[in-house]
Amino acid sequence: MLEKTEFLTSLLVCGGALSVVLLGFVSGSAGERTTQLATFAGGCFWCMEPAFDKTQGVVSTTVGYTGGKTENPSYEEVCSGTTGHAESIQVEFDPGKITYEQLLDVFWKNIDPTTPNRQFCDVGTQYRTAVFYHNDEQKRVAEKTKKEVEQRLEQASA
Repeated sequence: MLEKTEFLTSLLVCGGALSVVLLGFVSGSAGERTTQLATFAGGCFWCMEPAFDKTQGVVSTTVGYTGGKTENPSYEEVCSGTTGHAESIQVEFDPGKITYEQLLDVFWKNIDPTTPNRQFCDVGTQYRTAVFYHNDEQKRVAEKTKKEVEQRLEQASA
């Protein structure tokens, strides 16, 4: 269980053909955790959850809101678009069975990274796409895979 969570509000990576942003996520001490956490926003969290739930190595998924400024927002507040939060999924995974990069592959295959503030029929800032990293290594891997997706999209449109 996380003891303290603090969200960084600065936009670290944005631009190019993708509307996905990478945002820092700093967590407090997790004790003797043998699993790791990954946090993704990709539209409706209920739509994101099944893809991760059926992935080998995923221990659990938790849906919620992150990336905004309102503390403990209600569903109605998030839906209003005024909290700054995005519907998100936190994935607890066993790094001995699946890598963070493989989880990012699941993420990229289950979103449309080219549409800002929208995923399929869900429209609004609360449905934006984002990767919230938990450490520097996750940031590095997320930036790497984002560049790879951008390159594939550029090649496909050429």
